[in-house]
Amino acid sequence: MGILRKRIVVLAGDGIGPEVCQEGVRVLKAIAERFGHEFIFDHQLMGACAIDATGDPLPEKTLAACWQADAVLLGAIGDPKYDNNPAAKVRPEQGLLKLRKSLGLYANIRPVTAYDRLLEHSPLKKDRIQGADMLIFRELTGGIYFGEKGRTEDGAAYDHCTYNREEIARIAHRAFQAADNRRQKLTLVDKANVLETSRLWREVVQEIAPQYPNVVVDYLFVDNAAMQLILNPRQFDVILTENMFGDILSDEASVIAGSLGLLPSASVGDQIALFEPIHGSFPQAKGKGIANPIATILSTAMLLEHFGLQAEADCVKDAVNNALERGVLTPELTAGVPYTTEQVGSFIAYGVLDLQDCQLHRSNIEVGLSTII
Repeated sequence: MGILRKRIVVLAGDGIGPEVCQEGVRVLKAIAERFGHEFIFDHQLMGACAIDATGDPLPEKTLAACWQADAVLLGAIGDPKYDNNPAAKVRPEQGLLKLRKSLGLYANIRPVTAYDRLLEHSPLKKDRIQGADMLIFRELTGGIYFGEKGRTEDGAAYDHCTYNREEIARIAHRAFQAADNRRQKLTLVDKANVLETSRLWREVVQEIAPQYPNVVVDYLFVDNAAMQLILNPRQFDVILTENMFGDILSDEASVIAGSLGLLPSASVGDQIALFEPIHGSFPQAKGKGIANPIATILSTAMLLEHFGLQAEADCVKDAVNNALERGVLTPELTAGVPYTTEQVGSFIAYGVLDLQDCQLHRSNIEVGLSTII
């Protein structure tokens, strides 16, 4: 593929979001320099920082910018002053839900990989997780999170879970296509023995399956799937599931990698896509230089794949693997002297620029190249 010019909206958000986003942008600038692309970064507000500045977790200016972008890079949202106030009418998470719905981001894709170098950081036994490599497809704009909800006069509360055939089919096709290009196994996770929506999911997946004859399909109830993720995660290739089940299972699967700071994600629709680490805003770490930027950097690799830039994405992944192998890691992943958020990001950016001969000294890692700052 030739030279590309792409506009990327950056929603750094709250807590450690700005710190990890800075390193993601640093790596994308390094990619642009090495491969001759032009990435234009448009920084906008979303989350608690947007509420503080405008009273709205997703200002119209931000949403309009996202619609004009080729992709969106998100850091993290959330702030304790909203988490600890159940009476708050406006919350950062409302901005994220509105963004997903407004942009039609119906498919959340989360790769989960067990890195050999970091197996000891998982609470699970090494012999169970070594070699685990899966993709989780979570439906993102339907189900119980977006259904009718409220309170009755007698004090009861309700949340309706609703799906239609098209909502299921469009993400199912994406999951089947991914499985067809991987190990050709798809697992649908549902609760079809109890829920009518789950029975519809099974019907639609069974109707679609013959279009992908090379893909073997199996079905697990969500409670069994939660157990199997711990007992034998290597059995999974592509997991397909609805919104709430996917929210829970994808976070559970994060323990396989050993750290939330290693896991990227993509949220895609028919027109635009958003890329973000799966971790939260971690406000306790804000400004301390200890946040792990690797999940955000791997999210930029998914962004590059979305642009059709596979060689560039592979370059980022190789640079991340080099950092893992050489122990250039933030505190939660090393028993030795840790590196800072910026040092890890800079080292990976150096790797992208093919400067693998740089020495592993903090003074060298701290010296940024003007082209990638």
